[in-house]
Amino acid sequence: MIEEEESDSEDLFEHHHLIADTGQELLRIDKFLMDRLPTISRSKLQAIAKDGNLLVNGKPVKSNYKVHPKDEISVLQPFPVRDKTLVPENIPIDIIYEDDTLVVVNKPSNMVVHPGYGNYTGTLMNALVYHFDNLPKRDDYESRPGLVHRIDKHTTGILVIAKTEEALVHLSKQFFDRTSDRKYYALVWGDLEEEEGTITGSIGRSQRNRKVFQVYDEDEGYGKHAVTHYKVIERFRYVTLVECKLETGRTHQIRVHFKHIGHPLFHDLEYGGDKIIKGTTFTKYKQFIDNCFKLTDGQALHAKTLGITHPKTGERMDFDSELPDTFKQLLEKWRTYSQNT
Repeated sequence: MIEEEESDSEDLFEHHHLIADTGQELLRIDKFLMDRLPTISRSKLQAIAKDGNLLVNGKPVKSNYKVHPKDEISVLQPFPVRDKTLVPENIPIDIIYEDDTLVVVNKPSNMVVHPGYGNYTGTLMNALVYHFDNLPKRDDYESRPGLVHRIDKHTTGILVIAKTEEALVHLSKQFFDRTSDRKYYALVWGDLEEEEGTITGSIGRSQRNRKVFQVYDEDEGYGKHAVTHYKVIERFRYVTLVECKLETGRTHQIRVHFKHIGHPLFHDLEYGGDKIIKGTTFTKYKQFIDNCFKLTDGQALHAKTLGITHPKTGERMDFDSELPDTFKQLLEKWRTYSQNT
């Protein structure tokens, strides 16, 4: 399982489409599909259903849904039905640390981590398979060799890549067991009331827009439990720089959680941060915001630190990455503006 803070806003693709017979008896959908799709395990089908990607007559259903006659069933996946062979590309990589077991990289903005719809080349994975031989692969992730976790296209910062099978298993378990430590810096809209806090709420795909995610009540049984801890680093009146520590690693977690509490990330194109949320109506202020938006490709979010246990030596390792120059420039603009108005 690949646990992640964020993942690119992936489209979903129909991998299987079935129509139940007119004489179909009531039967759990996971059992129904196991008989017809022998290449997919029951646990995989249940995971697909939990993610909201198992549809009956166009609507998501749970794995215990009973199939009825003439039901139209779609099994969706976040990657297209195509050859997922990676093409090595000579793309420079900013390597923070490397040994024979793992490599830690600093991902720039506007770079997708792995191939997906509309991004089959130019990804970090294309670069990695060029620079490193025989990265380990696993199950359904042929196009993601060595990948332990992911961050969004416009999110910058630290990623760890496994160079051996043993390291991939070991590091993945650390992320799954939450024994790794990850901290992010995010610039969010608004002046947060508290100096620190915790955001809790299950995260799942939106029922209205399958490309984005939203928070659901824990008792709804939809989505995955998610917890984000944050503390204020610096205040700029209309926006706030926060440090986020992840207790879980869900898709778009920081972005979705801060959107949920009314403080979307600055210039977040998918979650409403790309318009003025707080501030004045003065034309001068609007021009200032436009100039700030031009500094960033998307959400102002940086994977700042990563703490892991080395899979081979057992040594605890902590990595830190500098904020990108554009992020620093953005903060300096806000610092100057908040002090002079």
